[in-house]
Amino acid sequence: MSVLAYAEAPATVVTDVIDRGPLEKLAAGDEATWHATVRRYEGLLRSAARVVLRSDADVDEAVQRTWVLLLRNATKINDPRALPGWLSTTARREALAILRGQQRAVPTEDVADQVAPDDRDMATDLMDRELRAALDRAVSNLPETQQRIVRALLREPESYDALSLELGIPRGSLGPLRGRAVKALRAQLEPSLRVA
Repeated sequence: MSVLAYAEAPATVVTDVIDRGPLEKLAAGDEATWHATVRRYEGLLRSAARVVLRSDADVDEAVQRTWVLLLRNATKINDPRALPGWLSTTARREALAILRGQQRAVPTEDVADQVAPDDRDMATDLMDRELRAALDRAVSNLPETQQRIVRALLREPESYDALSLELGIPRGSLGPLRGRAVKALRAQLEPSLRVA
């Protein structure tokens, strides 16, 4: 065929019609389409997340987040053929986000350590008031000198020297007096703190 023949041949326009139907159905929440999509790509998502995460619960979380993101973004995916890559990439990103969140978490034995003082609830305030009242009653049962020392210590004085000056008690006597006061307080308070 000559070059002239090519020039005379009508140009063929290649149109690649993309069927966006499945993505539109996903965006609309079509149940059958969702079930089919989940069956088809669940393994892919789990594999992508498992590369980053070890815990089954964390993998489940990454997969769940990916499905939610697909629901929100299905209409933004232009080519349904890109869906497997989009899902795989999204699952891996979500797994990385979970991993980063875990690395920022501070492990602790006591959840109360993580609660800011302003976030206290009524039950905590009530318990604090009851404990303070029990402590005040116990302190009032101590001898006068021990009461003065305990009350001063509860205010957190700057030093034993300042406490000695404030109470007019020699510095060397404060430790033994404080020890006896704490022992007496413990004897009074421990029975009320025991669980029956």
